[in-house]
Amino acid sequence: MSMRGASQWWIPAAVVALACSLLLGLMIGPAGPTWWRVPLELVDRLPFFSVDSGLTATDWSIVWQIRAPRVVLAAIVGSTLSIAGASYQGVFRNPLVDPYLLGVAAGAGLGATIVITVNRSGTSSWIIDPLPLIAFGGGLIAVLVTYLVGTTGKGERSSISLVLAGVAVTSLATAAQTFLLQRNSDVIRQVYSWILGRLSSATWGDVRLVIPYVVLSTIALLLHRRLLDVLRVGDDEAAALGVNVSRVRLVVVVAATLGTASVVAVSGLIGFVGIIVPHTVRLLAGASYRLVLPLSVLLGAVFLVAADIPSRVLSNPAETPIGVITAFFGAPFFLVLLRSREASR
Repeated sequence: MSMRGASQWWIPAAVVALACSLLLGLMIGPAGPTWWRVPLELVDRLPFFSVDSGLTATDWSIVWQIRAPRVVLAAIVGSTLSIAGASYQGVFRNPLVDPYLLGVAAGAGLGATIVITVNRSGTSSWIIDPLPLIAFGGGLIAVLVTYLVGTTGKGERSSISLVLAGVAVTSLATAAQTFLLQRNSDVIRQVYSWILGRLSSATWGDVRLVIPYVVLSTIALLLHRRLLDVLRVGDDEAAALGVNVSRVRLVVVVAATLGTASVVAVSGLIGFVGIIVPHTVRLLAGASYRLVLPLSVLLGAVFLVAADIPSRVLSNPAETPIGVITAFFGAPFFLVLLRSREASR
């Protein structure tokens, strides 16, 4: 089969993989009904079907109110981090960058630390939970500062200056966060619980909160996938072909940052997803962003939904933070990738 013919099957195959991972996520958990009863109950709830699954109302409540929002949020977070990572790699023409490159993670982490430090009694009594709101704002502000600092004297934003500005802003936000934690050591456990990912507390409210931003971000990035292919030849060559490189970079960075900040605000910092998935897609389906971006959306969701399953059951009745699971797979992958790039030079 030719590469062109094979590429036509990647999207349907990824959709099937996503459906299977979502079903598996609903079936497995430390508490609740026996795993094989869940698909029977789902079939029973379809029109024109009647199947005795044996699930009680309590069992179904566990599946729908506890497992389902967690699975859906994991899919949303994984897809958003993956497409954001792929898009960042496209505009910066560097396959080793991730969605946290310009400081969104450090800014969100600082915002969350401020909320936890100031309001130690928790936010359950608030009408609107300030933690995701401040974390979201902190991530956006950090990237805004990075973009302003990364502006050269002529008003042009180069990829190198943006990366260096991102490193500086990340260091500054991390230093501020460390200072707060040293002065408020009693909240360290809460902060690190958030930093390592917190899908365990997912609700349908979290899903509804991030959906508008994720949809807007994903659509904007998918609309720019052909332009990302043009940027692969270089800024000067792309400009000669009629592409406004600065505008494309600005739109892609803003869209990717918006999506990343929104999901980080509700899930905490989950690392390596934006590196692992885009690279896997390139290895399987080629380097064209016309296929890389939509596949990153689908396989990113598959990856994080699958990674969340061991995080539930490995330390039963406690949970292993999802960030630990992704780092366990992501760190060796990153080291192998870095080694292969150095060897190819």
